[in-house]
Amino acid sequence: MPEEKDEAVGAASWPEIVRRIQARTPARLLVGRRGAAYPTATQLELREAHAEARDAVWAEMDIRGIFSGTFLNQWKLFEVSTQAADKQEYLLRPDLGRHFAASARVEIVDRCSKGSDIQVAIGDGLSVAAVAAQVPRLMPLLYHAANKRGWTVGQTLVVRYCRVGILNEIGELLTPRVVVLLIGERPGLAASDSLSAYMAYRPDSAHTDANRNLVSNIHSRGLSPEDAADRILRLAELMTLARTSGCHLRVDDRG
Repeated sequence: MPEEKDEAVGAASWPEIVRRIQARTPARLLVGRRGAAYPTATQLELREAHAEARDAVWAEMDIRGIFSGTFLNQWKLFEVSTQAADKQEYLLRPDLGRHFAASARVEIVDRCSKGSDIQVAIGDGLSVAAVAAQVPRLMPLLYHAANKRGWTVGQTLVVRYCRVGILNEIGELLTPRVVVLLIGERPGLAASDSLSAYMAYRPDSAHTDANRNLVSNIHSRGLSPEDAADRILRLAELMTLARTSGCHLRVDDRG
C-alpha cells in the first residue's frame, strides 16, 4: 500500500491542468514523495540549486572576468568600492555597502558628469552571476532607448560590495534626475542569476526604500531584458513627470 500511494502522487498521475502549471513555473509544485521525503531527483535538484545560490552570494566581482573587453571598452566601465573591506564584512555589515569608500567618491566625481537625465550604476549585490548574465544584454537597450528620448546618460560605474542604499550617495555626488541601479538579487532555489533595477528620482540621504521603485526578476525564466528596459524607461518617464518616485508615484497596470 505505501508503494502504491507513493506512485499515486507521481507527476504522471496529475490532471493535465496541474502538468501545465508545473511547466510554466520553476517552483517545485506537487513533485511527489518517496516515503516521508522528496523523490531522489528532487532532492538532488534542491542541493544543486542551494549550491548555486551560495556560489552566487560568495562570488567576487571581477569586471574583466564577467564582461568582455569589447563591452568594457564600449561603455568605458570603471569599478569603485563601498566601505566594506571584503565579502565577509559586506555580508555581516549591510550598512557599509550603502556608502562609498573615500577614494571611490573622489574617482566618481572625477570620471562622471553631473546633472544627467539618467545615471546607471551596476552593483554586485548578492549575485555576481546575475550581473554577468543580464547586464550585457540590458545595458545597450537602456542606453539606446534613453538616447531616442533625447535624454542625457551619465557615465556608468560598477560598484563592488553594493547595497541598494548606495543610490542615495550616487544622487548626492552626481545630482542626476533619475538613478537606475542594476544589482544582483538575493538568490533563491529557482534562480541564482536574477537581476533587479532599483530606481529613484533625485535620491539623497533622506531617501528610504519608500522613495524607490523596483523592476525585478530579470532573468531567462522571468522578465526579458527587452521588457525590463521598456519598464525601466517608462518608470523614468513617470518619475520625471511626477517629480517623485517610490510610494508617492502613481503607476497604473501598464507601468
